[in-house]
Amino acid sequence: MANLLEMEDITKSFPGVKALDGVQFILKEGETHVLLGENGAGKSTLIKVLSGAYQQDKGVVRIKGEKANIESPVDAFSYGVNVIYQEFNLAPNLPIYENIYLGRELVQGGGFVNKSDARKKTREVMEFVGLDEDPNTEVRNLTVAQRQLVEVCKALAFEANIIVFDEPTATLTDSETERLFEIIKNLKADGLGIIYISHRLDEFREVGDRVTVLRNGKYINTLNLENSTKDQLISMMVGKELGEREIRETSKSTAKPVLEVENLSYEDEVKGVSFTLKEQEILGVAGLVGAGRTELAKTVIGEYSKEEGRVKLNGEEVKITSPVDAMQNGIFYLSEDRKEEGLFLGHSVKKNITISSLEKVQNKLLIDKNEEEKISDDLIDKLNIKTPSGETRTVSLSGGNQQKVVVAKGLCNEANIYIFDESTRGIDVGAKEEIYKIMEELVREGDSIIMISSEIPELMRIADRILVMYHGKAVNIFDNDKDLSKQKILSAAMGETT
Repeated sequence: MANLLEMEDITKSFPGVKALDGVQFILKEGETHVLLGENGAGKSTLIKVLSGAYQQDKGVVRIKGEKANIESPVDAFSYGVNVIYQEFNLAPNLPIYENIYLGRELVQGGGFVNKSDARKKTREVMEFVGLDEDPNTEVRNLTVAQRQLVEVCKALAFEANIIVFDEPTATLTDSETERLFEIIKNLKADGLGIIYISHRLDEFREVGDRVTVLRNGKYINTLNLENSTKDQLISMMVGKELGEREIRETSKSTAKPVLEVENLSYEDEVKGVSFTLKEQEILGVAGLVGAGRTELAKTVIGEYSKEEGRVKLNGEEVKITSPVDAMQNGIFYLSEDRKEEGLFLGHSVKKNITISSLEKVQNKLLIDKNEEEKISDDLIDKLNIKTPSGETRTVSLSGGNQQKVVVAKGLCNEANIYIFDESTRGIDVGAKEEIYKIMEELVREGDSIIMISSEIPELMRIADRILVMYHGKAVNIFDNDKDLSKQKILSAAMGETT
């Protein structure tokens, strides 16, 4: 297969950060090439150079063997490059055909827009991708999967040669994902080149041919996916071999309880749940969507008012009626929605870290800026938060580093019980490994953790015991030993009893 795209020695710097350092990338005709790397590895910057959003400081881009001068998104379109981002670039109140030709309208004699021709051509590309809707349908009435297909139609309508899919399956169901894969295979068969960005390693072989790994803005390697292993790819991403979870010396069977929840209930979401969290333990919480896992956590911390039940800390019953009460009792909750509930994205990393522990940085009624900076810098260093400085706005950090800022808030608060609610969702494999290490370090230092996750393999890797919920009830709790299987946990999560 001929080379469709060649990017050589691509270098791009921002103030204080070298985002790309001599990166190379080759895309062949009729292939899907996976671009892999941690958050902050340089994937997005490389694609923005290709799409004209950024201009490289150094390096050459060639398309079909010819040097391409891409200085704007308009230039990228002219070279047949189209990027389908995770957050779609669509006008919800306009019909499908107007979205496809928005800004690139088909004009007839007299300068009028040829709507009839636009609808006709829209039907043709919609048929190719299997989007069975009227071109006059407003985009706001479409599902997420259908909107993604509209983005594909936009690319096809203007004869794209290269289509970039950025986390395309993040919000799709299994059946929608399979349909997307079929469309990608059809695009490949027509000779298009596909660049595929995702954190889901399990789907790469289903859709990809080759994979290029970036790390810290540098090119690491390109491999044929059929000849690579998941561990090999992860090792290239993080720069070292990944070991198994360290077995801690503390015996969980004899460790004393630090948190006891008895018969806790909240509306129809939490139904008489009881469990114990032991000293230096990671207690996993599994369950399908709607099982009540987050509702359980929010009832424990007092965000939701319990209807019955009680909570004990170190053997003593405590009254927790708000998250502030929970923090004062040493319980810190890390929300699954870090952007809405966990962080003030417009504020600095420093402010986010200390916001829940102002008494530590207050000097009478004023903030002691030196103390605030010292505390935040220490935690940035301890958690290896990749940020130019503590003054950097949190919104500019990668998802994994934003998550570590949330953890830093808890450490600043000096909690001894942490509730991690889907804390690795939406972050890459390398960032996940760092979160796991932070959790391991917390328990080694004497803390205890409740870890809510939808990923059963993740719980089996990190947890000591796993509590399984089904329709608001705690249906089983498993010791995480050699006899535990994913099938056992999933069966319990689906309400099957043994």
